[in-house]
Amino acid sequence: MAVKKLFGIRINQFFFFFSGIVIIISAILIYYFILRGIYGRFDTSEILPNSNIIEDFLFGKEPEVAILYSKYTENTLPVGSTWLNDNISTWKKFLDNLNLKYEIISDQKIENGDYKKYKLIVLPGTKSLSEKEALQLKKYLENGGSVFATGGIGSYSNDGKWRGWEFINQVFGVQFSHELKPDEFSKIHTICGSLPITANIPTGFPLKIATWDRPMAVEVLDPRTTQVSFWYNYRMDDGLVREEIKKSAGIAYGNFGKGRFMWMGFELNSIIGVQEDYIYFERLFNNSIKWLMYFPIAYVRDWPTGYEAAAIVAPVLTNDVNNINNILPIMKNEGISATFFVDPTIAENNKELIRKISSYGEIAALVDIGYLTSINDKFNKLNSYAEQLQKLNSAKEKLEKISSSSVSGFLPYYGLFDQNTLNAVINSNYKYVLTDSLTDRSVPKTIIRGDKRIVTMTKTARDDYEIIRDFGLTLPEFQFYTYQEDLDRVLFEGGMYILKLHTEYQCRSDYANVLRDVLKDLKKKKFWIATATEIQKWYEKRDYIEIKADRRGKTRVALKVSNPGIESINNLVIDLDLNDYAQNITIGSEIIGTKTASVKHTAGSQMVYLYIDDLKPGESRQYYIDYDQVNF
Repeated sequence: MAVKKLFGIRINQFFFFFSGIVIIISAILIYYFILRGIYGRFDTSEILPNSNIIEDFLFGKEPEVAILYSKYTENTLPVGSTWLNDNISTWKKFLDNLNLKYEIISDQKIENGDYKKYKLIVLPGTKSLSEKEALQLKKYLENGGSVFATGGIGSYSNDGKWRGWEFINQVFGVQFSHELKPDEFSKIHTICGSLPITANIPTGFPLKIATWDRPMAVEVLDPRTTQVSFWYNYRMDDGLVREEIKKSAGIAYGNFGKGRFMWMGFELNSIIGVQEDYIYFERLFNNSIKWLMYFPIAYVRDWPTGYEAAAIVAPVLTNDVNNINNILPIMKNEGISATFFVDPTIAENNKELIRKISSYGEIAALVDIGYLTSINDKFNKLNSYAEQLQKLNSAKEKLEKISSSSVSGFLPYYGLFDQNTLNAVINSNYKYVLTDSLTDRSVPKTIIRGDKRIVTMTKTARDDYEIIRDFGLTLPEFQFYTYQEDLDRVLFEGGMYILKLHTEYQCRSDYANVLRDVLKDLKKKKFWIATATEIQKWYEKRDYIEIKADRRGKTRVALKVSNPGIESINNLVIDLDLNDYAQNITIGSEIIGTKTASVKHTAGSQMVYLYIDDLKPGESRQYYIDYDQVNF
């Protein structure tokens, strides 16, 4: 063996060979740890080139989405109709916004089973399907494919004969309820909250849908299917609230075999309204695509851990103010704090009573700022900004002096407000306003004016003026049932139930016990019963949270949580839908020293819950969630 001298050190060939091996092994280990740091747990087969990776590199990635252009459906339309083309053009636009590659396919391609390369098949208004086509779509879903469909899928055969609702019944687990008549130009479609599909959309948002395409309502019958929305409008439509909501689903999603589906009872082109309607619908669409294509989705629930909805008990002291004493023992026994709205004039004439009720919750202001007899009324307008500001400041000062407590909320005497009101409320240092005005959600809304914020809370249920005064329901059991209908509707939405009581009606001695029944029902159904200030503080912090979830590898999800607000956030719960069945969950962070989050996960499930505390103003944290896949 040859021996050489290098810098006075004896070196032989074995030394060179051994050094080379050490360098190669070190390089492989460094590369492995770099990949591990980026992608988490992975199998070597995932990083070695295969034929698919080489083909994608050389010829471009194959489309993962197919849009069916159904000639069978086109043949059922009037000659010269562009309806189908228009719908497909809209689908292309939405998919382009997501940078998803797609291609248009024919009925025959599905009939021949030439669809296996697609992760998602879109069926835009595909009313007509052949028997073979319907069978192939079921097979596609059973084997793990995803379908996004709109309208009455497969209700006609390929030769235009009426087939019925068999396809949507079997595949989507729903039963046809009714079509919406085009006698109304548009219909409100209410979106539920706390679902991956509705992430970052205000709970109870009323999406505005045109009725020219005769949208569909269905009833969800199968537990594998989840109802996302409903057509029923409790303010305008007749019928029993619970039953009508159940029978008026307009969006549903779920599983069929190993696959997934998303169904909407209306076409994408039916969305109308203001800019906000289009923004929130696009979020709904994007969430749907993410769910169907197994991308992770993260969102913050509307309410603290363990609660499905929220409720405020809001007694209003108007006439017969001493009737408030009838409900105080009930609140004490149930351990509930209320938000009492008081006119400052009444407070001055009943100082001892106001001091008494302040120990049962919080005092808020009831102020007469003028009224409108109709939305377009040009004569009876609300007071000017200067008048409203003066009244609000005066009410706050008087009530705080009498009750010896802070007053941070306000209710307009006639329930309505305008832009002057918002500016006056902010400048008089109120934190929230409760209103009878209809808004675009059943959860609080934060309005920003410069560097200041005000939280608005809208009426979400019928109060005793309507139930007792207008409906004439004097029997307590009927009163309770009517309250309970609204309570259940708000629970279904995941929103906030506002129980507004007036001293001359529900607080009367012969009606007061209904409150006990309502409170017990709220507790049973996991409502967070809080004061308006507690709700305002919670929502003010929650609205600051920013979340972004990305898949970094086959079994790693990166989650970024930021707090651009001005206060630290505690008790934050983030729902993370991995869109993958997982076990052996672990959590790490990108930066050493990042405060950890605790994780709750049931082995084999897709949902992960992260519990985060002490997220300081301006702080961002990035977590890596690694897991092992579960194959069923």
